[in-house]
Amino acid sequence: MPAAPLTILQLTFQGDGAGSTQSIFNLTEQLSRRGHRVLLGVREESLLARLGRDAGVTVVPLDFTRLGGLAAGITTLVAAERVEVVNAHATRDRRACTWLRWRGRLRPALVVTRRTMPRTSPVELFAVGHTADRTIAVSGAVARALVRRGHPAGRLRVVPNGIDLARIDARPADAELAAARRALGETNGRPVIAIVSRRKDQEVAIRALALLERPVVLVCAGVDPDPALLRAVADVPPRHAVRLVPFAPSALAFYHLARIAALPSRIEGLSQSLLEAMALGLPVIASGAGGNPDLVTVDSGLLVAPGDPRAWARGFDRLLGDEAWAAGLGAAGRRRVRSEFTLERTAERTEAVYREALARR
Repeated sequence: MPAAPLTILQLTFQGDGAGSTQSIFNLTEQLSRRGHRVLLGVREESLLARLGRDAGVTVVPLDFTRLGGLAAGITTLVAAERVEVVNAHATRDRRACTWLRWRGRLRPALVVTRRTMPRTSPVELFAVGHTADRTIAVSGAVARALVRRGHPAGRLRVVPNGIDLARIDARPADAELAAARRALGETNGRPVIAIVSRRKDQEVAIRALALLERPVVLVCAGVDPDPALLRAVADVPPRHAVRLVPFAPSALAFYHLARIAALPSRIEGLSQSLLEAMALGLPVIASGAGGNPDLVTVDSGLLVAPGDPRAWARGFDRLLGDEAWAAGLGAAGRRRVRSEFTLERTAERTEAVYREALARR
């Protein structure tokens, strides 16, 4: 007999321009396709709320400004909607749910998802880890780091992020491509390197340009200029161009104009940005830190030392100087992501964790 559908609350105070937003939204849609009733508990003004409404998902605005108010809102929502599983994705959510569980006011199964390398204090991590019925780590690297910091290993499950191939395979709208071309400006035939990410060590890649003789255009899509970025840009030789582009939902268009994709982040759990680039067949270069090595293997991309501009310059030069090799990496990355990191597989494994958590309750 098929297992009964669940009523699930996806809870996050974040939900703005980040890979986690797309991951949560993709998971919500796929769980809904599997027959579950999924609610999004988010900030009213967040990007995730807008995505959910546009897709016909039930969006429940919550007040995340005060822990007490958030806890009260969760309690009311859980009772009114008969929620069976609460999946908390961010720090404030975890704290509110942990406090409610300690007070005996959170009866559904509690699942916590950890999407980045943990920076939570060991005391808080221990408390949340021993309170949640299950914790999902999006990569083996995140899981190992959690255990090192005191999380109970028996309650951890690794469920990598999945990619929405229908979204990736849809050609960007002409207006989106035109906007990306305007943001790039005149390239004069220079290859484009794209970093599509919120603020994550972009200055390392920018500083690498002073050591790279081959002229390039580096676009950092998803960031606002800040003093550290502007200082790094000021030192870039004139043979290169750097474009700092604020977040826009159409950032995928930059991958359609780029030669390679890059991600210098050191705290990544399992990057949605890298998944998208690899699914499109772009050669990728990433820091060999966090969960990046769980995704980028030696035959599907290039890993370089984190925080080292010289290593990044050498990596850029290798990828741009050997087009056949780079194309092979891109093709292998495309196959790897499309076979091992599908959204269907992620949703199936997540549902299994939810049912484990319910059984524990």
